[in-house]
Amino acid sequence: MQPNTVIRAAALALTHEPVRAEQSVAGDPSTAASTLTHVGGLEVGVWEMSVGTMTDVEADEVFVVLAGAATVEFADGTPALQLRPGDIGRLAAGAETTWTVTETLRKIYLT
Repeated sequence: MQPNTVIRAAALALTHEPVRAEQSVAGDPSTAASTLTHVGGLEVGVWEMSVGTMTDVEADEVFVVLAGAATVEFADGTPALQLRPGDIGRLAAGAETTWTVTETLRKIYLT
């Protein structure tokens, strides 16, 4: 992404790949991501997950939900996140999570 430009993140075409078998918990989830740019040492991109449940180990991240619905549970007992459009969240590096997506989730992330 070049300076002084705009991308319609909600309409950006993404190519999904199946979630690895060892991460897939329920359903047939897939994910897609596109790095948009780097700013001040941060990577900025779009990430999407289809309906289903998967586990992950997080990077240090701030994100904004554009579309969809999901619950993120934490292995350490941290209260679960209920994600909806407009939500801003933060994930800690190394957090072990379980993502349950009930409506395809699309977010802008900064890592």
